[in-house]
Amino acid sequence: HVQLVESGGGSVQAGGSLRLSCAASVGRYCSYDMSWYRQAPGKEREFVSSIRADGYTSYADSVRGRFTISQDNAKNTVYLQMNSLKPEDTAMYYCKTVRCGYWGQGTRVTVS
Repeated sequence: HVQLVESGGGSVQAGGSLRLSCAASVGRYCSYDMSWYRQAPGKEREFVSSIRADGYTSYADSVRGRFTISQDNAKNTVYLQMNSLKPEDTAMYYCKTVRCGYWGQGTRVTVS
């Protein structure tokens, strides 16, 4: 059963931090190359960050230097550490498998 479950969202004041988690039950092949996307109210879903199996990471310009993606292969979990949060980071955050195109249900982040 394919499943991506995000957690860790919440409400935080500007300048604060949150760590999102995405627990993946998608099989080994699909769990390589994971990514995070977000969708703010009234806006299209946008790329946030990705991590490859070899550890290479990518970030959107808007979050580079503030967000850090990491992966614990033993736990089949990918994380998104978000620091120095801004109100414009408010969105639903989604985990996605790059290779297989599976999406999680999302976790809400609100920055005030």
